[in-house]
Amino acid sequence: MTTAQSMFSAKLVVPAIGDAFRKLSPRQLVKNPVLFTTAVVAALLTVLVVVGEDPLPLGFQLQLIVWLWLTVLFGTFAEALAEGRGRAQAASLRAAKSELVATLPDGRTVAASALARGDSVVVAAGELIPADGEVIAGVASVNEAAITGESAPVIREAGGDRSAVTAGTRVISDSITVRVTQEPGKGFLDRMIALVEGAERQKTPNEIALTILLVGLTIIFLIAVSTIPSFASYAGGKIPVAILAALLVTLIPTTIAALLSAIGIAGMDRLVRFNVLAKSGRAVEAAGDVDVLLLDKTGTITIGDRQAGDFIAVSGVTVNALAAAAMLASLGDETPEGRSIVVLAREKFGVAAQELPDGAQVIPFTAQTRLSGVQGDFGLVQKGAVDALLRANPEAANGKDAFELRRISEEIARSGQTPLGVSRDGRLLGVIALRDVIKTGVRERFAELRRTGIRTVMITGDNPLTAASIAAEAGVDDFLAEATPEDKLALIRREQQGGKLVAMCGDGTNDAPALAQADVGVAMNTGTQAAREAGNMVDLDSDPTKLIEIIGLGKQLLMTRGALTTFSVSNDVAKYFAIIPAMFVVLYPGLGVLNVMRLASPQSAILSAIIFNALIIPALVPLALKGVTYKPMGAGALLARNLAVYGLGGLIAPFVGIKLIDLAVTGLHLA
Repeated sequence: MTTAQSMFSAKLVVPAIGDAFRKLSPRQLVKNPVLFTTAVVAALLTVLVVVGEDPLPLGFQLQLIVWLWLTVLFGTFAEALAEGRGRAQAASLRAAKSELVATLPDGRTVAASALARGDSVVVAAGELIPADGEVIAGVASVNEAAITGESAPVIREAGGDRSAVTAGTRVISDSITVRVTQEPGKGFLDRMIALVEGAERQKTPNEIALTILLVGLTIIFLIAVSTIPSFASYAGGKIPVAILAALLVTLIPTTIAALLSAIGIAGMDRLVRFNVLAKSGRAVEAAGDVDVLLLDKTGTITIGDRQAGDFIAVSGVTVNALAAAAMLASLGDETPEGRSIVVLAREKFGVAAQELPDGAQVIPFTAQTRLSGVQGDFGLVQKGAVDALLRANPEAANGKDAFELRRISEEIARSGQTPLGVSRDGRLLGVIALRDVIKTGVRERFAELRRTGIRTVMITGDNPLTAASIAAEAGVDDFLAEATPEDKLALIRREQQGGKLVAMCGDGTNDAPALAQADVGVAMNTGTQAAREAGNMVDLDSDPTKLIEIIGLGKQLLMTRGALTTFSVSNDVAKYFAIIPAMFVVLYPGLGVLNVMRLASPQSAILSAIIFNALIIPALVPLALKGVTYKPMGAGALLARNLAVYGLGGLIAPFVGIKLIDLAVTGLHLA
């Protein structure tokens, strides 16, 4: 629902009208001090009409009261309409959640709501995954269309960085065992429902600061208006309370105050519709101010599944011996990379299929050691980064084989592939060449980021040569090679200490500390549970290039708020030209020269300004909900554009609008 027509469809407008009236409750209204002040003024005038204390004509007073209440109602309607746009999505998510049941390993079936963190469930083909979790056994094709909107199935498997699964998605082939990682009532679906309904939306720092500014302006104008009767009395006249009330309401920033909450809600809503779950509005705003973007290579810039392409042995070692050792070292490696090594050894080099020997101990890969392998009666077989392998085998690190291993690795790295060294019982055997595949469109999108002044840095555990080759192909500005989790953290902190806002995109458990430290941490939905919990955003489509759009949405949110604030302040100027002369022209006839709009009468001028003040709010609702159009450009150009369009427009529109309303008011004899 992005068009103005769909925004004002009956399905949205009718419930929003009811909610707008409910939001007139003082408990709700006091959250918006400017609208609350307007409501108090309208209530005061209503009371004065009842007691008959004001000397102005009754019809004129009633019109002022009606338009003042409409000003408040239009403001609550804008917020209600913004909130209502998420209700249909929340309803569909609730429906999906209510259908969830779980099959325990012993065959018993229970409601998904009865599951606790740490429970295991078995999900067969055709069944919905009952809770957020991670696959601990098996591999299956999963349809995540209910969450991401993408019809293409994805693979979820035990081990590696593609083990996370989401409640409400459907297994369409095979069977998996899932360990529940969510607390009851705090799953992914629960967070999405709360987010789209606005239940968890809190004001961001920028929003709070702007609210404080609006409150300050309201207090200043309230004091200023309260002094006017004294000046009028000194001049030998009297200003009716209704006129003072009209002046106050047109002076205070009612337009931006009425739309402020709707802008924030709509910004979060656009992000959800873009298949990104943000845990706070603060993260969305921070995305608009990002200076540095850090991207994990594997699964982010590349497709994630590196494939073994070749075995290259050192002198004195046959390729078959290298392939056999590589297969043995990979038998306990459940990652796609490990399985591709087994497949290559068997299908291309004819190594007989093997199973992990009895009593063999699997050595898992860690970001610190950057090695994996197996150990048993047959000895120790290792594979991993070449420098890490040499450090683990110091006796072989200075020999002829080590020199050749480095040479082969450099050649592989220069070609943009990743070298993995293989050793057996301290003997260096050769290198496995792994191919990385760059995701489509990455280079063009990084060029867009560069135009907005954002520097991109690729982070990888690869050696510098491989990293440099992939960085050049992807089009990033810089790279950090052979990076450990500590290196990523140090880089982020260094940038932040330099006054930069940093965004980090990643999918693995080793990315979790960096995702937590970054100002904007975007975790891939295909990533591990640890990564998804550490980030303050989750990309449901697992498209790292989408961070460009996330940054664009953040900038659009900030621009929309700034543009409408500029417009609101600018159009107040025209209202001053309408009301100030009308108030004092009887006492000071010389002020008639300020009636530049040539409004028909003082009463017509005041009523026209109040009507325009009310009508401009619903007129700007589509812009508040859709957001200002964002195009990649520098901050200076954006500021100039904002001032030219919304500053100048804010000055011109009220002069035209108030004059047209004055003609209508005069023609209909309303004042």
